Amino acid sequence: MRGLPPLFTIPVTELVLAYSEGRFPMCHDNGELYWHDPDTRAIFPLEGIKPNARAQRAFRRAGFSFTHDQAFEQVIRACADRKESWIDERIIASFLALHRAGYAHSVETWDEGKVIGGIYGISLERAFFGESMFSRKPNAGKAAFYHLADHLRLNGFTLFDTQYINAHTRSLGAVEVAREEFRRMLVNALK
Repeated sequence: MRGLPPLFTIPVTELVLAYSEGRFPMCHDNGELYWHDPDTRAIFPLEGIKPNARAQRAFRRAGFSFTHDQAFEQVIRACADRKESWIDERIIASFLALHRAGYAHSVETWDEGKVIGGIYGISLERAFFGESMFSRKPNAGKAAFYHLADHLRLNGFTLFDTQYINAHTRSLGAVEVAREEFRRMLVNALK
């Protein structure tokens, strides 16, 4: 994808095909967009994703409320608003098109009428590909994450992808699986 103009968007059909094959785009520090298909994939085993008692108390005390797909652009832009980010305007425009087409979704955490946390990703059949999350107040992003995990479980999802593992995703319960295992899980989730 070298030399793409600034307003380039990846076509919805191309993104849906890529995700259904286990690939996803990221913008690198050099400004280029690359497709990723890691050898080891990070996933959240849905049956084990629940907040511990301490987190549950913190969420209750905070009094957060949640919505789905009510502030998608706010969520993706907040996720991109970091010192180092793989989300540029091309990714944002591409995912806004996916959202309009019904494939990209967000969960928003609200407090006093403002979006203070959220998570977004792609939904294909029974697979959800988590892209990014953010918090403007303590626990707001985590609360959106757990709200999403509950929603996915209740709606029969079998795969919750998180692409790469890091300290944060590991703390939320992410585990790594081999690419071949991930692809098998993906095929089953897309049936």
